[in-house]
Amino acid sequence: MLLDGDAWKDLMRGIRREAWRLETLSVYRSPGEDGDIRDFLAGQRIDPDTYSSAYMDGVRELVAEGKRKGRVHIVARPLTDYLRFEFMYYDVHARAGDDIRILDVTDRPNPLHGVSDFWILDGATVVLMNYAQDGTQISRELYEGDPASFVEYQRVAVAESVPFREYVDGGHRP
Repeated sequence: MLLDGDAWKDLMRGIRREAWRLETLSVYRSPGEDGDIRDFLAGQRIDPDTYSSAYMDGVRELVAEGKRKGRVHIVARPLTDYLRFEFMYYDVHARAGDDIRILDVTDRPNPLHGVSDFWILDGATVVLMNYAQDGTQISRELYEGDPASFVEYQRVAVAESVPFREYVDGGHRP
């Protein structure tokens, strides 16, 4: 079953404990970001001490309710312009409570090779994120099989990754 609009929002609003995502692409295309990416490439940056967004408000609300939101992004250096742009937002999102982790596979095999983007909600509901080769989202699809392999993918991703701030502070500057 494909999820969009209200069905997707309702599913995300209904989490009881955790919403977690695996990100595997080096570029995601969203028409709404085109101008922001151009500005970033031209040298404009957000101020992490003053920046705020509806996304950050949502993360703070989840955390205040005792819930978690997190992700692991698989990357390889050199980072694409898009990843450098995304890392700017990861910084402020992590400050809001989003548990963002980086799995750098530059100098080692990818332990999740062949696994595509997905969300797992409360360790039971899996949503497959389908993208075109250029990173444009095609659809979100509710997975109707056993979620056990996705729970294992999450376990591996978290075990093999480092927190975003540790990654950046460890010399892997975006």
